[in-house]
Order: sequence, then C-alpha cells, then structure tokens
Amino acid sequence: MTAFVLASSLKYRIGFPLDDAWIHQTYARNLALRGEFSFIPGVPSAGSTAPLWTILLVPGQWLGGGSSILFFAFFLGLLSLGLMGYIGEKLFREMALSGSLPIGKSPHAIPVAGLILVTEWHLVWAASSGMETTLFNAVILLILYLAWKGRMPAFWLGSLIGLSIWVRPDGITLLGPAAMMLFFQEQTWKRRLLRTGYLLIGLTLPLAGYLFFNASLSGSLWPSTFYAKQAEYASLWNESLFLRFFRLARLPLVGVGVLLLPGFIYQAYGTIRRRKVNHAALFLWWFGYTALYAYRLPVDYQHGRYLIPAMPVFLLLGLSGTLDGFGRWKFTHRARRLAGFAGKAMLVLVAVAFLGVGAQAYATDVAIIESEMVDTALWLRGHTLPADLLAVHDIGAVGYFGGRQIIDLAGLVTPEVIPFIQNEEQIADYLDARGVTYLMTFPDWYQSLPDGKAIVFQSGGAYSIAEGGTNMTVFRWKD
Repeated sequence: MTAFVLASSLKYRIGFPLDDAWIHQTYARNLALRGEFSFIPGVPSAGSTAPLWTILLVPGQWLGGGSSILFFAFFLGLLSLGLMGYIGEKLFREMALSGSLPIGKSPHAIPVAGLILVTEWHLVWAASSGMETTLFNAVILLILYLAWKGRMPAFWLGSLIGLSIWVRPDGITLLGPAAMMLFFQEQTWKRRLLRTGYLLIGLTLPLAGYLFFNASLSGSLWPSTFYAKQAEYASLWNESLFLRFFRLARLPLVGVGVLLLPGFIYQAYGTIRRRKVNHAALFLWWFGYTALYAYRLPVDYQHGRYLIPAMPVFLLLGLSGTLDGFGRWKFTHRARRLAGFAGKAMLVLVAVAFLGVGAQAYATDVAIIESEMVDTALWLRGHTLPADLLAVHDIGAVGYFGGRQIIDLAGLVTPEVIPFIQNEEQIADYLDARGVTYLMTFPDWYQSLPDGKAIVFQSGGAYSIAEGGTNMTVFRWKD
C-alpha cells in the first residue's frame, strides 16, 4: 500500500482512485459534524452502499479533515488487508487439510495464501481506494471460515452474515454457502433443519435493521445505488449472459491468478469427484456472485472493482488445487524440490511484477480523480454562488469540496432521476424545471445534453486525455 500511495504522490498528488470514496467521506463528515446520515446537509439519503464503512470513517473527520481523512482511510484499508490475509490463511489451511498435503497441520509453514492475498495487486488497489471493498473481503473470508469450521452457533453466524450486509448488501449472498456447509455437517434431518432455522433467525434482526434504515432515509428497502447503477448500465444487458459472465470471470487472471487457473480447474474437478461439500460451497458462491453481477451489473471498468470481493475465494481455490495436484503427482525428492522452488519463484515474480503495474495504474487513477473531479470541485467552490444549483454526474468530490446544492444525474442521492436516467430529453426538462445553474460532466458521457450550452470551465488535466478520455467540463445551464 505504501508503494501505491507513494506512486500517486510522485505522479500528481495523494488522493483516492475513485470518486465514490469522496461520497463516503461526505456522508462521514455530515455524520461527524451534524449527526445525520446525509450527502447534502439537511437532506437524509441512502446513497451510501456501505453504511458501516461510512461510520468507520467518522474518526478521520474528527481528526480535523485535510490529509488526516486520507491517511485514516488508508489505515482502515491496511488493517482490513492484514485481516483478510490472516483469515484467508486460516481458511486455506482448513482447505489444505482435506487435500493431499499436510500444510494445514504445521503452524510454522510459510503463510503462502496470506502472502498472496496481501500482495495481489487488485486487492492492494482496493485497500488503497478509500472504499469498503477490502473490509468486505475480510468479512467474506471470516464467514466462510467460521462456516467451514462449524463451531460457531448458527444463530450468531447468521447475525454475522446480517452484519456483513451493512458493509455491502452483497453480503446476503453468503447465506447460501454458510447454509450449505452447516446443513451437511449434521447427520440427521432434524439437526440440519434446526441449524438452518437458527441461521435464518440470526440473519433476520440485522437484515431488518438494514432494510428499515434505507426505507427511513429514501423510502426504498435497498440503497439508492442498488437501483441507480442497474438503471445506468441497463444497455449492457443486450450482450449475451454467457459473454457477460466470461468477461467478469476472467478478471482475476490479470495478475497472479493466471498461474492459479489450472489449480482452480483441478480443484473443481476434485470437488465433484470426491464430493467435497465445503469446497463446493465456495465454488458455488464464486460462480453465483460472478453470475449475479453478469446478470444485473456487468461492468468491468476500474479494474473490475465490483468483482474484487470474489477474487480472494478464486485465489484460495486455485492455490489449494495447485498444491493438492502437486502433492498427488509422483515426483522424486529432487524433482519435487526443484518444482516447488520454481513454482514459488514464479508466483513471487508475477506478484511483484503486477504490483508494479498496479502501483502505476493506481497512481494514474488517483491523478485522474484529483485533476478532473477534485480540481473542478475546487473551481466550483471559488467561482459559483452558494445559491447556484449544480447538476453533476460524479458527485463525490463536488459534494465534499464544492459546498453547493447538487442534483445527482447518476441517481445515487437524487433517486427521482432513475426512471429516466438514460433519456437525455427528459433529463433536460427535469434540469429546467429544477432551475439548475450549471452542468458538470465529461462531454462524451452524453450525446446531446450539453449541446448549445456555454463552457465556463474545463479542467485541462493531462491524465484523462492520456488515457483516451476527456476533461471534466462545467457548462452554464441557465443564465
């Protein structure tokens, strides 16, 4: 993480690689200073997908703002990355116990799984993003580990799954693998049904609280983002489901995961052949999680950020399958040592190489957000009036730095635009009716919405242009 942050400071300046991170910070600031869960002060809303993460960011606001909010978010990301690596190693050793290698029995074995998880570049990028992704990764692995062990009372495991929904609503998908593992750990139908029942009962209270929380803020059971993102990218549903799934499923292969693909396939074969229920639960969750996004939100931009929570499970299955297959081959002692050394060396070299690639990608991402979103937000704060109403597509930095009233064209905190989010004529009518003063957007994000509107500011940033994008532009909507 340090290398990633340092790379960003050398390229432009330290910041976040996603505008959405500033959405969390805006909610956290209003919660810290006003005691309300809102993006626009005085207007409660459910635009934060991860309310628990937003709450965890509040101490960073109490530290005084400025760089403290950045480094507190990085601290939480680093802590989450370490927890993910530690829990992932524990889960891997349980997986190894059911294979042909005794690695899970030795407390002194090199924590190969944990090291892979904390050095995989997607996961390091996520930990440095200011987002909840890495915390969610750690929670996913914790729930899967506890379910695998089967020692935690089902009621409390269900409660933990319910709590994970407060980190990301995707956490509800963990009910499937947890229920499957607990169900087949029991020998009688009575015990199976009782355990499943307790799991569901434990889930009920935190889930009900989450649904009530959203309903009280926005009138909908799920966060505004749940509906807005699907509406924004609905055009992608025209592509076949198989192609959408394949496009998302290959994301872990951009890195050390490509070396673990044969092991992933071998582990899948062994799971079916030897009827390994716990392994099957992990495979089904990975497949289902990927298929769910392929079905409803098939986007692979920003390094596959929405599929990053599924990557640790892919890596653990691939690594366990690789070592399991390696242990079953007939090697001489010398050949085994040479093959083992070569395999480890290749993993290390690929991981380090992609860390370099990831650091450069992270630095570029941060530079684009800072030079386009943040710099434009600072211009708006200094060159517009407090009474001006802004229509904005990416609201994070503008919400945090701009200090103006905002209409969110992506629908996250202005959910009334969701029904016509892709109809530019209706959007224009809506902006006219609301009395919008300025429109802030990348010019190529709309076909005709800014046509005929005077440009009052353009960022002039070099990094977006270098990546084939355009500069953030402020148009005067109404004189």
